[in-house]
Amino acid sequence: MPIVTIQVTREGTAPDRESVTAEEKAALIKGASELLLNVLKKPLESTFVVIEEVDTENWGWGGLPVLEYRHQLADKRK
Repeated sequence: MPIVTIQVTREGTAPDRESVTAEEKAALIKGASELLLNVLKKPLESTFVVIEEVDTENWGWGGLPVLEYRHQLADKRK
C-alpha cells in the first residue's frame, strides 16, 4: 500500500489565491495515483495520497525564511 505525501506551499498558483484549489488537489491525487499504477503496478484503490500545505513562515531557502530570501533575491535583480 503506497502512501504519497505531496507538500505544496500555501501560496496558491495565482496572485489572487492563497492556497491550492480543490480541483488542483484532485489533479495531484489522480496524477500521483496513476504514476504509481503505471510504474509500480499499484492499484488505485490501494494508493493513498496526502497533500500538505505549508505556510510560508514554516519553510526556508538559502538559510533564510523564504519570504526574506525572495526579498533579497528581488533586491539583487534590481
